[in-house]
Amino acid sequence: MDLLLPLNLPPYPFKITRDNDQLFIFDEIRKRDMVLTPEEWVRQHFVQYLIKEKAYPRSLIKLEGGLKLNGQAKRSDILIFNNRGERILLVECKAPSVKITQQVFDQVARYNWVHRVPLIAVTNGLEHYYCKIDFDSQRYDFMPGLQDYSSY
Repeated sequence: MDLLLPLNLPPYPFKITRDNDQLFIFDEIRKRDMVLTPEEWVRQHFVQYLIKEKAYPRSLIKLEGGLKLNGQAKRSDILIFNNRGERILLVECKAPSVKITQQVFDQVARYNWVHRVPLIAVTNGLEHYYCKIDFDSQRYDFMPGLQDYSSY
């Protein structure tokens, strides 16, 4: 099972609680306990990575934001804004057991046609991919890593 599996991200001191047979993790962005699923485990680690390692301000991070795609309601995992309110980074999180495939990139690309974010990240907690999007030429280029927030 992916729950509490060590990830390819630094460990963080999460507040994890149990209610009956269900585990919960406290989400400091949404300020509430969330059911601890494998995907939520990855999302919470990546959020902490953004905050603690890359200095992204908590106040500019939005989790599981809604969007409409072809008339259907969808959710983006992590959306980051700059201090002018512009979207700068879209992150798609998958459970560690989910392989990062072309289908996963296609999913985040579809979401990004709505958001039009210049940088996307895809992670399953074990593998992380970062791409810079060029909307004019309709292409993306992989990047070796994620830049710190101060570079925006």
